[in-house]
Amino acid sequence: QSLAADAGVSGHTAREWIALLEASFIVFRLPPWFANIGKRLTKSPKLDVRDSGLLHALLGLPDEEALLGHPAVGASWEGFVLENLITAAGTSASAHFYRTSGGAEVDLLLNWPSGECWAIEVKRSLAPKVERGFHSACEDLQPTRKLVIYPGDEPFPLGHGVQAMPLATLCHELAMRAYP
Repeated sequence: QSLAADAGVSGHTAREWIALLEASFIVFRLPPWFANIGKRLTKSPKLDVRDSGLLHALLGLPDEEALLGHPAVGASWEGFVLENLITAAGTSASAHFYRTSGGAEVDLLLNWPSGECWAIEVKRSLAPKVERGFHSACEDLQPTRKLVIYPGDEPFPLGHGVQAMPLATLCHELAMRAYP
């Protein structure tokens, strides 16, 4: 509804536009994870632009330097990471995000048919730090794996069972699992 109000159109028109953008593979909706855990959960899907280059062009960002100084750089990185991880996992896992009104949040949950759940946070920092909201969400969800995707080259432990991992490393692992 806020998107419709910002664009000055009805909610119905905004939904039609979003459906067209989805059908054109310009944006994707990441559904929220629903569970009966006694918490107020975000129930609206998260909308991300599939092509970060298109996003940068729409924002008028001509080069990497302009991107790195723009407030959308973190959201751009997150959308890029989510698109790649979801594509690598294929149909082998269902993809969601998790957010409560109390601030617990996970950028991506991958739920496998085996019952495994992977909680994935995205950070655009070479020294990523896990925030309280991620730990709180992990207490709620009890994931099998807790990962932070960062733009570095080597995996390393962050403590509390959380592993920092480069995007390419996890994409490779997901593809090997999805397409053995």
